[in-house]
Amino acid sequence: MPVRAGIQGAAPLDAEAPVPTLQSLSLRYDGSLSLLDQRLLPEEERWIDASAPEACVAAIQGLAVRGAPLIGVSAALCLAATAERGASRAALIHAAARLRAARPTAVNLMGAVDRVLAAIHRADDAGLAEAVISEATALFTEDVALCAAMAAHGAALIQDGEGLLTHCNTGGLATAGVGTALGVIRLAHEQGRRIHVFVDETRPLLQGGRLTTWELRRLGVPYTLISDSMAALILRDGRAQRVLVGADRIARNGDFANKVGTYGLAVLARHHGLPFYCVAPTTTLDPACPDGAAIPIELRSPEELRGARGQRWAPADAPTENPAFDVTPASLVTAWVLETGVVWEGTGVVKAR
Repeated sequence: MPVRAGIQGAAPLDAEAPVPTLQSLSLRYDGSLSLLDQRLLPEEERWIDASAPEACVAAIQGLAVRGAPLIGVSAALCLAATAERGASRAALIHAAARLRAARPTAVNLMGAVDRVLAAIHRADDAGLAEAVISEATALFTEDVALCAAMAAHGAALIQDGEGLLTHCNTGGLATAGVGTALGVIRLAHEQGRRIHVFVDETRPLLQGGRLTTWELRRLGVPYTLISDSMAALILRDGRAQRVLVGADRIARNGDFANKVGTYGLAVLARHHGLPFYCVAPTTTLDPACPDGAAIPIELRSPEELRGARGQRWAPADAPTENPAFDVTPASLVTAWVLETGVVWEGTGVVKAR
């Protein structure tokens, strides 16, 4: 059935509608794919057309759209839009290959594209477009449900009056639903817990400073923006009692990749005796990846470290090292919050699916 999925979940539309209409905080699909350009937040809310594969690849690589679950859903819906325009099977397979390779670390992207590819190969010519649209729509609605389940499991861990520390952006801007780690925080707030969120600015692209603060402000959740280098002080002084982060890929042994700086937070949390949670859907698990050493880490442009938005604060030729992600070992994780439940250290993340 065609579905309109909003921030709170999914509701049925007119069953006679030929194309599903989908809506989340930063994605719209009605036969064409529109994405909220996250590079312009918080100053400007501008939507871009990412229906064409080349436009969607550029949006993913340029971080107009980001967040492991959302880039997977976006790629799938781009293929749906391409099929809606009458693309051939060969053209869809070619587009899928380009989208799948757009970013290397987030396994959700590969998983989502592979599911649509399987639908392409199963369908006959007459039902090709319908099969692609149906699979992409299912990926969207499933992610909404995954987020809601993770939020419910994670919110049960949050106590009234706590301070929480988070890194990067893991909310509705990173998923089709309420988010991963930020979805947990949102639900705890909606349930009446008096919480305060400390938001790492998240260098070098400032997804925490630009995006997480934008979301928390819209939600009315009390927060304080801090520099990444202040996290140790916040934890030492007892102002935050838990650290919650997302993930872009979780290896078979529980090691996981997330926005660079996450590993340092895990070390700090362990030193201060505080719980550290990785919140992610099972679509982020990669059973074929044995451990963190096998996770491919994307290297970003040196210009992202030398400056931003037309301003430079380092020499134009300064040597840089700019990995987008780091790997946190499973030994530093208190628990993984999945849509299937809370998996505590030592349980075995993949086996708990």
